[in-house]
Amino acid sequence: MNLYSIILMAPQGNGQGGGMFSTLIMFGLIIVIFYFMILRPQQKRQKERDKMLNDVQKGDKIITVGGMHGNVVGLEDKTVLVQISDNVKVKVEKSAISSVVRSTSDNVGKTN
Repeated sequence: MNLYSIILMAPQGNGQGGGMFSTLIMFGLIIVIFYFMILRPQQKRQKERDKMLNDVQKGDKIITVGGMHGNVVGLEDKTVLVQISDNVKVKVEKSAISSVVRSTSDNVGKTN
């Protein structure tokens, strides 16, 4: 058998040309699902974190990523001066802030 006869005996398509179109639709659906389940929530969390870091004010209680608790006593562009004890102040990067609890004056009169 030569190559020509093998090519002639190859199975012929049944006229179903939709294979490429259905593959594109599946890839499109995967991309849409990926966007709504992974990328969009991550972008939302990042915006909330950026807003939290930009809204830090003097007097706010913060918790750093390392677990240090303290009060904000000074602000700069990228750093925060945190008082962690009497006469102990530490300069911390804003990106190291894990969470912010509003100043104690906002919580006056509230009981737990």
